[in-house]
Amino acid sequence: MTAQIIDITRDHDGALAQACAVLGDGLPVAIPTETVYGLAADATNPAAITRIYETKGRPRFNPLICHMSDLAMAERYADFDPISRKLAEAFWPGPLTLILPLKPESGIHALATAGLDTVGIRLPKGFASDLIRAFGKPLAAPSANTSGKVSPTSAAHVADDLGDKLALIIDGGAAPVGVESTIVRVEDGVIRLLRPGGVAVEEIERATGLSVIRPGGPAAIIEAPGMLASHYAPGAAVRLNVDHVETGEVLIRLGSAPVKGMELAAAVFDLSPSGDLAQAAANLFDYLKRADATGAASIAVTPIPDHGLGEAINDRLVRAAAPRE
Repeated sequence: MTAQIIDITRDHDGALAQACAVLGDGLPVAIPTETVYGLAADATNPAAITRIYETKGRPRFNPLICHMSDLAMAERYADFDPISRKLAEAFWPGPLTLILPLKPESGIHALATAGLDTVGIRLPKGFASDLIRAFGKPLAAPSANTSGKVSPTSAAHVADDLGDKLALIIDGGAAPVGVESTIVRVEDGVIRLLRPGGVAVEEIERATGLSVIRPGGPAAIIEAPGMLASHYAPGAAVRLNVDHVETGEVLIRLGSAPVKGMELAAAVFDLSPSGDLAQAAANLFDYLKRADATGAASIAVTPIPDHGLGEAINDRLVRAAAPRE
């Protein structure tokens, strides 16, 4: 099987109709979102969810984010406390996922939540939102890549990785945010950060007037996607916070400042010559894939500021560099 690829700029309505048909058959569809490309399937259908796990090779203890078309749909499946509602109103649609208590008999299958009594919910922008509205059910949609590998930010990335496992890939161009959503959970009036992402922690704190509690160490319980120690990994080894380049390494840097030994690099990629963190986030996964495609054994990455979207970039890089299991 080779996936059909439909460009929404050429046939938006046709893409919508065909995606709904494939989803209705209980099969996953790769779709564009503003964060990364997602592998979407009916969140109420256990066979469809199983196909997500099988296609990705994803551990079944790792829960899936369920995507909704609007707040009214989300309220049918989960309970909102006042702070979570305020976050939803401030950042939805957009790259923020809220971990919320599932409503009894919600209809979201336990396979999507890894058996937890909570569910991660996000409202995406653009085609994904149109698709959920047309399909009429929430879509479970992790990133459309082999589990643990670099996330896809284009239809070509999906096709290169999973093209022989899918019936349909929807091409919406390059993902503008480029990293996955921020995931938070509100408990007893406290906001806990489970995964940094496309909404900076500082923005959440400004919107709520509350401090966000960051994790203090490795997670004992996997409450949300992206919490595994090794994740987002290229085939090459990754060295972080480098001040020099070894012969034959690929260099990924931020800003146009020279790096010692960069003339010895197999290739050089600049996440943002001006040091813009939003541009860097949008380029991160694409440049990791390009660096890996050179065949170099190691990728060297210069320091990234740990504020704003830099926190999400560093989170992905640390997991990419972690020891592989």
